[in-house]
Amino acid sequence: MPFTILEGNIVQMKVDAVVNAANTSLIAGGGVCGAIFAAAGHEKLQDACDDIGYCATGDAVITKGYALPAKYIIHTAGPIYGQNPKKEAEELYSCYRSSLRLAQKKRLSSVAFPLISTGIYGYPKKEAFHIATRAIRDFLNEHEEMAVYLVLYDRSDRLIEDGRYQEVAQYLACKTREVSPSVAASLWLEEEKSDAAPTASASFAPRKHTSYSAPAPSDASREDSALPPQNALRPADSLDSLLKKKVETFSQMLLRLIDEKGMTDVEVYKRANLDRKHFSKIRKRDYRPKKATVMALIIALRLDLKEAQELLARAGFAFSEACKTDLIIEYFIEHKIYDIFELNETLFAFEQPLLGAS
Repeated sequence: MPFTILEGNIVQMKVDAVVNAANTSLIAGGGVCGAIFAAAGHEKLQDACDDIGYCATGDAVITKGYALPAKYIIHTAGPIYGQNPKKEAEELYSCYRSSLRLAQKKRLSSVAFPLISTGIYGYPKKEAFHIATRAIRDFLNEHEEMAVYLVLYDRSDRLIEDGRYQEVAQYLACKTREVSPSVAASLWLEEEKSDAAPTASASFAPRKHTSYSAPAPSDASREDSALPPQNALRPADSLDSLLKKKVETFSQMLLRLIDEKGMTDVEVYKRANLDRKHFSKIRKRDYRPKKATVMALIIALRLDLKEAQELLARAGFAFSEACKTDLIIEYFIEHKIYDIFELNETLFAFEQPLLGAS
């Protein structure tokens, strides 16, 4: 089920299959195609492709992976941008769909895609990215037993909508600088003009806290301070008795929330971008989740900020104003945007770890 966007080199992916952005003739080309041929072993791979002979635009064929870490290479022929404007989006969508269906037919459990058609075929990266994520999500909604990776060679390309990026950047500026939205907007524009990517150390430096010094105690207060505080533990309140008090565990609270929200386990782990095996561990009383897993479940359950804070606390975590990831998640919760894939796209744009996918 998990879908992960990452920056890297697709020829190095240790998965069941990598997808090659091929041409219809299945001849070694440039870009991703050339890199895959070179890494797999040009002669053997070209012989295998020659045996197949042809792949129509939007279709997919498969060969061995040869010298690649991947067992197989799925070759799909993407559309050339501008050559057939009425069908090119449908054809690009079909590249991902056909490749995933072929992987499913071969019973593969993990597939890595490049951003198809965005090299010499000229498809605009932002449009291609949205088609890719939609196609992958649509497939995983129906077929959960597969891990899918979208491998981007260069993270610097901003692939989310400009409006969303601006809103989140302004929100971060407001939270970390304690300024108004109008001031935050002007600060963001200044950062854009300087072509400097916002970073935690510069653009979004943590807010400064004013130090506080307590007044020197009077003689009376010095005398009172020698007495034990009124709320000190009584002998009866032993550590053992405190530990025996029943407190709802993280797992118990999570399962209660699933019931209260009228959701099923399957719906929750799909919406959290988690696989079924991982989710099954959550039912164990001693389960200790990672913070990213709790955050993913918060989004899946559509919790408000108070509920989210309570669930985090049950796992021993809290929202942090010093963490850009936490602030971006807060933005999504406050704006009632409970789409983990859209959230992950935004986290990726701000160079933050993604949620789920474990």
